[in-house]
Amino acid sequence: MLAARRLQKRLHRGEAHVTVVDLDSYMTYQPFLPEAAAGSVEPRHVVVFLRRVLPRCEILCGRVARVELASRTAFFEPYEGPPRRLEYDYLVFAPGSISRTLPVPGLAECGIGFKTLEESIHLRNHVLAQLDLVASTNDEQVRRRALTFVFVGAGFAGVEALAELEDMAADACRYFRQVKPSDMRWVLVEATDKILPEVGVEMGEWTAQQLRSRGIEVRTHTRLNSAEHHHIVLSDGEEFDADTLVWTAGVKPNPLTGAGDLPLDARGRVKVDACLLVEGTGFAFSAGDCAAVPDLTRPGETTPPNAQHAVRQAARLADNLIATLRGEPRTPYRHKSAGSVASLGMYRGVANVYGHQMRGFPAWFLHRTYHLSKIPTVNKKARILMDWTLGLLFTREIVSLGAMQDPRQEFELAARTGRQDLHQRSPAHSGAAPDH
Repeated sequence: MLAARRLQKRLHRGEAHVTVVDLDSYMTYQPFLPEAAAGSVEPRHVVVFLRRVLPRCEILCGRVARVELASRTAFFEPYEGPPRRLEYDYLVFAPGSISRTLPVPGLAECGIGFKTLEESIHLRNHVLAQLDLVASTNDEQVRRRALTFVFVGAGFAGVEALAELEDMAADACRYFRQVKPSDMRWVLVEATDKILPEVGVEMGEWTAQQLRSRGIEVRTHTRLNSAEHHHIVLSDGEEFDADTLVWTAGVKPNPLTGAGDLPLDARGRVKVDACLLVEGTGFAFSAGDCAAVPDLTRPGETTPPNAQHAVRQAARLADNLIATLRGEPRTPYRHKSAGSVASLGMYRGVANVYGHQMRGFPAWFLHRTYHLSKIPTVNKKARILMDWTLGLLFTREIVSLGAMQDPRQEFELAARTGRQDLHQRSPAHSGAAPDH
């Protein structure tokens, strides 16, 4: 979206036709997903409607099945109707990444990721629904299972999602006389020896201490062995039941990268040069989580898959594409990482920016300030800021809209009941003669 927006701004009218293809008609600003899940911001405020910000681009919603460099063709499948062949002169390939999963028994059936707005809203509704369930039953086994929340993966996504949801659930307990924060069990499982490696060893250890002080179990050197039927089995030998299993153990390039003739590295990422040009081509560009972009500030390394690099790569990609179109020289992408910031719930955070370490309120404030500056459009910035301001003045909204997960359930039940009533009133079942 950011690349297309820059192309739209810098291309002369009539110089090119830009087509944007995506499954959704909006872009999700993923760093705000934990706050959306916790109710700190309105979910609609963390997405940007493509047709509003890209009025000069053609927007197609559907799935791209394959991209071919040799024929300069993308094979597009709309939600309904026959597939289409989209021919192009220049290609911007940026499908991003998906959750990296392992063949853990029961994971596909019981787990959920944390990469989309739909997943974050489902988790919010699910956690609050668990509190409603516990407040309505006396079965201790059901209560323990409902109040056990397991997060696998202690990177940014896992730590921020767990911290924000635990903060929200603890806040919600004041409305449930039968539930205390100490009744809940939050477990963070990490296979390596540290959490939040992006903020450094010292800040990662401090984060683990902070989470443990809130009653959260931080288990390093531990793997999830099985989750069949919501029965959690860890590599350290412990077993327990949990209705909530969130998988945030890393990402991998979108499978679309391997569905054509794009050159890939050993990790399945698209090979590009420092100018973001796909190797072996003069017309295809790639950036973001799906691309192996050389990090010129660390020779021999590639840039990490985070928003900090993605937004900057988008601008450089658009400028280099225009330079190629006009026969001008391209400029290599170079950015030295500014560091990392993470939110640990309301008024709590951790940061390592240009070697300067911060914790607590200053880090939390920096986290919000940085991401507010990066979310696209003034409209979204203003709405996010308004959400935060209202959050300071009023208590957090605590309501589970679980019916949103299956909105037709109530109507289907009514329709089945109606058919049964009609069946019972029919002459064949009432013993009366049919009226002709």
